[in-house]
Amino acid sequence: MIDIEERAGIAVVTMRHGKANALDVEFCQALTGCFQGLKDGPPQGVVLTGEGSIFSAGVDLLRALDEGPDYFRIFLPALHALYETLFFFPKPVVAAINGHAIAGGCVLACCADRRVMVRGQGRIGVTELLVGLPFPHLAFEIMRFVTASHRFEEVMVGAATYPPQDGYERGLVNLLVEPGTLAEQAQMDAEKLVAISPPAFGLTKRQSRKPVADAFARDGRKLEDAVTEIWTQPESLARVKSYVARTLRKG
Repeated sequence: MIDIEERAGIAVVTMRHGKANALDVEFCQALTGCFQGLKDGPPQGVVLTGEGSIFSAGVDLLRALDEGPDYFRIFLPALHALYETLFFFPKPVVAAINGHAIAGGCVLACCADRRVMVRGQGRIGVTELLVGLPFPHLAFEIMRFVTASHRFEEVMVGAATYPPQDGYERGLVNLLVEPGTLAEQAQMDAEKLVAISPPAFGLTKRQSRKPVADAFARDGRKLEDAVTEIWTQPESLARVKSYVARTLRKG
């Protein structure tokens, strides 16, 4: 599922979960455990990337359709734990977006401190409302944190995926690079961030992301219960099935 290679004090975490790095319970738990281990480990920072042409296609909807509403009751807490661990990770994290970053995969990339994507390669965006599912509260606040404020409603409600340049203009991507240079640039960006005093960086990151933590502490439990209720309704699963049939031509 996950490979870890250390380069000049940076842990390069490569996701290798099927062809799309789709998020399921086990993959979320594996990524969460990986970052929890790196938190107290020797690497000073992390580059997160994917194998092949897809960073992450988001939630494994086929698995959810196979296993039914009870699956979502297990999956949503695992997804929350993953986003919480990555977004509040005390060390620098750079997402090297090697291809499509869709829905939950876009949120995963947006947990990073910096997002680098290849110009003209892949698409990025959150399609949850197109599927017919509301955003988990922490995912919603993470997207609010990174998206250009004047494009936030467009990105969230429009449920579109964007080519890299358009993602950059909306705040989903920080830097566009030429093909063949992604790994090198992400490594350079990570090394620049780890050169900052770790205590100073960690405190600044905690301060800057405090509004997200405060929003979840204030409203999170109530809204997460509402999200779970909608995700597990029969009509929601029917919408998921229709979306999968339209986009993946399955069943």
